[in-house]
Amino acid sequence: MVFESVEISTSAEESPAVSWPAIAAGAVAAAALTLVLLAFGAGMGFSAVSPWGNSGISASTFQITTGLYLIVVALLASAMGGYIAGRLRTRWVGVHTHEVFFRDTAHGFLAWAFATVIGAGFLAAAASNIAGGASPGLAPGTNVSATTATRSPLDYYVDALLRSNPAANPSASDLGVTRHEIASILTKGLADGDVAGPDRTYVAQVIAARTGVSQADADKRVSNVIDQAKIDLDNARRAAAKLSLWLTAALLVGAFAASLAATQGGKVRDYNASLTGG
Repeated sequence: MVFESVEISTSAEESPAVSWPAIAAGAVAAAALTLVLLAFGAGMGFSAVSPWGNSGISASTFQITTGLYLIVVALLASAMGGYIAGRLRTRWVGVHTHEVFFRDTAHGFLAWAFATVIGAGFLAAAASNIAGGASPGLAPGTNVSATTATRSPLDYYVDALLRSNPAANPSASDLGVTRHEIASILTKGLADGDVAGPDRTYVAQVIAARTGVSQADADKRVSNVIDQAKIDLDNARRAAAKLSLWLTAALLVGAFAASLAATQGGKVRDYNASLTGG
């Protein structure tokens, strides 16, 4: 009898502590449910947002609602994946209850980690496609890469060398070329913190020559546009920072939910196995 007991214990020790098929199944279930909930949330979000200023919900409310929804998505999807990972794992025989609890928790956490790391690229691509379908910024058939492929960071310096006097011949350059040149100036200037004085003067001269406004009005227009661009960029940075915090909270909640749900799945698994004598 002692020999048989030792043999059973040795068999239990030799059995693998990690069941990767169960982890993979839970991760796939979590990723699929996350995709479904993200698609549903995107549809609800686009229906709540209106392009008109006095319609729809405010930007702050939308950000908070989006963050809370991300946490709900992580909670539901991760709990489902963790529970499946815990239920599908083969029951260990001759393992202490505390060790079973730890292993179930680890299976839930690994299922969450597997779904997060492996599925991140696919979920991001799907989310961008969903968002891109409702984006009003681009017309159908617009090839963004075709319009930007010929531009490089050195184009700003090349344009600076080839600048002419806009007042002498306002139509000397094509409007499309002028737009790209001004966009290059603003991009570099805003990336450095502010547009340099000579660049401001040149842009104002181009605007005055193209639009027919006075030089003073052109200078004022340039200053107003740059100030507004700075405000919009700051708002975008704050929104990105808040979204990162919401994503962090959602990931932490998802990890906890998956680990806890796996232990519950393991308890149901062991209880059903004890009823059948397995």
